[in-house]
Amino acid sequence: FRGHFSSKSRAYSTTLGALRDVRRAWRLAQAEAARVRAGRSTTDEITLVTSSSWTYLASGYRPGEELLAAQVRHDIAHTQRLKQEGVVPV
Repeated sequence: FRGHFSSKSRAYSTTLGALRDVRRAWRLAQAEAARVRAGRSTTDEITLVTSSSWTYLASGYRPGEELLAAQVRHDIAHTQRLKQEGVVPV
């Protein structure tokens, strides 16, 4: 599977922004429930710190994948040539 981690059909499509909004609302509800259980006031401020970083990994095919992709391209071109010559029915 080489697709995006959130690939989905159109029938079940949603935006990643909508998913983030739902997660944010859930986290806020969980934090509010924790505040109530702890007996703290809802006016107490809580700071959420998110730390992340992205690192470039690579692009293109790995060596084995390149060989497979070249074979697929060759097979497609060969089949198209055969169709043009009328050897393979369309």
